[in-house]
Amino acid sequence: MKTIDEIIRDNRDFFEDREPSEGHLDKFNRMLEMRFHAGGVKRSIVPYLLKAAVVTVLITLSSLWTWDHFIRPGRNRMTLSEVSPQYREVENYYIHQVNLMENEIVSANLPGNAEQMEVLRNEMQNMDSVYVQLQKDLKANPDDERIINAMIEHYQTKVEVLTFIVNQLKAIRNENQNKSADEKPSI
Repeated sequence: MKTIDEIIRDNRDFFEDREPSEGHLDKFNRMLEMRFHAGGVKRSIVPYLLKAAVVTVLITLSSLWTWDHFIRPGRNRMTLSEVSPQYREVENYYIHQVNLMENEIVSANLPGNAEQMEVLRNEMQNMDSVYVQLQKDLKANPDDERIINAMIEHYQTKVEVLTFIVNQLKAIRNENQNKSADEKPSI
């Protein structure tokens, strides 16, 4: 007995040249309507809701997995505050000091120093990348006092550098104010 594939291959010319008979599409549409409207095929909303729920769960789980493995910041780092409460106090103090200094630098906003501010930002990012590496090292060796001391020294150095920069900016600002006061004509 021949399969449908063999019949189609043997009669290929017949199928390629001819159109369906007149009214074939109307007859086909009527049969489809009878089948779907006469209760031949009962559609239920439950399978669609189930599919939607499964897709939603899969998307949620894959998003959480992606967040946990690729996006979540600091998952492979450890801060001083995670070592002990005393180090938490030290870390909070230095973070506060650094933030104060950075705010003073930003508020100085001296004209013509955009290039210098960009250089400063790059240097601070380099310092921060060193600190991130120390955090990773601490995660690998949480009991290593050398790493903890290096992290504290990093904060001290950063505060010292920022203090120096703030003092220099204040000196420049004072110099500019003195120059502008000297240039004003007296009344």
